[in-house]
Amino acid sequence: MPPEGSLDQRVAATSRPTRVRWLVLALLCLVAFVGYVLRTNLSIAAPAMLKDLGLSELQLGLVFSANAWAYAMFQFPGGLLGRAFGARRAMALAALSWGVVTLLTGLVPGLPLLSVMRSLVLLVTLRFLLGAVQAPLFPITGASIGTWFPVSQWGAANGVDSAALTVGAAAVGPGVAWLVARVGWRQSFWVVAPLGFVMAALWWRGYRDDPAEHPAVNPAEVALIREGRPLVQPASATRGWVTVLRRPAMLALTGSYFCMNYVFYLFFNWFYYYLVEIRGFSAQDGGWFTGAQWLVGGATAVLGGWLSDRCTRRWGPRLGHRLVIMGGLVLCGLLLVLGARVTEPLWSVALLSLSFGAAQLTDAPFWSAATRMGGNEVAAATGLMNTGGNLVGAFGGVLVPLIAARLGWDVAIMTGGLCAGLAALLWLWIRVEPPEAAAAVAPAGGGS
Repeated sequence: MPPEGSLDQRVAATSRPTRVRWLVLALLCLVAFVGYVLRTNLSIAAPAMLKDLGLSELQLGLVFSANAWAYAMFQFPGGLLGRAFGARRAMALAALSWGVVTLLTGLVPGLPLLSVMRSLVLLVTLRFLLGAVQAPLFPITGASIGTWFPVSQWGAANGVDSAALTVGAAAVGPGVAWLVARVGWRQSFWVVAPLGFVMAALWWRGYRDDPAEHPAVNPAEVALIREGRPLVQPASATRGWVTVLRRPAMLALTGSYFCMNYVFYLFFNWFYYYLVEIRGFSAQDGGWFTGAQWLVGGATAVLGGWLSDRCTRRWGPRLGHRLVIMGGLVLCGLLLVLGARVTEPLWSVALLSLSFGAAQLTDAPFWSAATRMGGNEVAAATGLMNTGGNLVGAFGGVLVPLIAARLGWDVAIMTGGLCAGLAALLWLWIRVEPPEAAAAVAPAGGGS
């Protein structure tokens, strides 16, 4: 008697799954890498730009904040873009835009061609534009991992992707510092800008909005990815955001990510500046130490994804996520305070780098939690969390130099420890479980 079911089902049952999802993960990692190279380069070029353009620390903070404001504000429109045009088209267009804006940033003139205020306005405008065109990155990434990976591998996939962005930032430290010293800060932007164009071409060639549409994917891999998940039609993007906004647990998750990301932006915007201008390291040494800090974060991001999956399998999603995230945040806060208080510069670098690593340990579990809690609205859930998480960068860019001016840089750095503690406390109210109405997540299939 012939086996029952469709031809695809019979093939899936008798063949070995292909591994194209891992090639897609490599693409997702590459796009995160490039995105963070083009986003982080300003923080390394900042000391040279500050002197060349006549900017103050507070004005530099406004430039940082402009990027974060746009990045947060356009999470929802970025998700709509992904839903309307598909992740493949949306990300390719976004990557092209990254390259264009980065090129233009290197063209900003300074004294005597333009006044300080006019140069500041141009920089703020361009960084705002970069934040806007980079906003679709993680809504699309989060939805793509939900689309291309089975539930049991979400933590690991998110961990590897988080590591990619930290490696991108790590490459910027010594690389851009070297370029700024050799050819100037403007030319350093022109050198890295083509990465956006290359990324757009690679993404267009290798990505598909649905695994079943990829020419190299066999039915067995499609079945593996979709195992345990019924094909539920997602709601509209707008309704999806309204739905997740009504969930108290999602709001608590967003608040915790907001507090955790204060620590991230503290390092993202100011760590290199702190090392060079406050701790007295040379520009090149500051670049190497900044790169090392990001590499520590990359390693712990992978570890956090692995721990999240392992703890979730053993103790369930609620306790599994809580153990990894709360433990990482508490450790982060303690190390950050110690790193700001020690007088020996090398010990400060070591403790602060480990603090950043402890924060990054939580990143993959945060994204895995949002994916689980989103149910059928995974793109809206991850977009909401990332919106809240990046709003803090809009405030922190200005808040940190203001605190430093009044209370000193040590106190400004230690504020990160307070935020890490608040992020950990919020997890007492977070339950990582899918909503009852949509316990299984549908493939994102172009919606992000």
